[in-house]
Amino acid sequence: MADSRGSANDEFHLEPQEAQRLRQACPDLHDWPRSWHVEPADIVVGQQVVELLTPFLLHLLDQGLAKATVSRHRDNLWTLGGELIRRRYDDEELAQQDVKAAIGQLIGRDGGPLMWPRINEAEQDSLDATCRKLERFWRAAASAHASS
Repeated sequence: MADSRGSANDEFHLEPQEAQRLRQACPDLHDWPRSWHVEPADIVVGQQVVELLTPFLLHLLDQGLAKATVSRHRDNLWTLGGELIRRRYDDEELAQQDVKAAIGQLIGRDGGPLMWPRINEAEQDSLDATCRKLERFWRAAASAHASS
């Protein structure tokens, strides 16, 4: 069954009810690219990040998690997107990659990028948990896509 949510590489489309759920859970999602940008070109990359993360945000909502848990994951995803934009300025190789590959380089089965000292240990642990969950989600989606 095709996913109407698309991906960063496909046409991106949300059904109206999905868009509404997303607006309720993350009312500032459309502002994330602007909040991350250093230069105007970063906004396009930021939009690609949002498109890439949207299916995962919807997946979190589908799980029936507590509102605080969804909010924590949402905030961690915002942090991850901002970190990607920031690191693209320090790492030319990362800047040349497509958004999914670049985020994939930042995260893994062990968690997310080390953000110390900008965040404390508890915040880093939370970010790592979200990144592990995102990585598992992508692996499951890739596996499901490969078997279809």
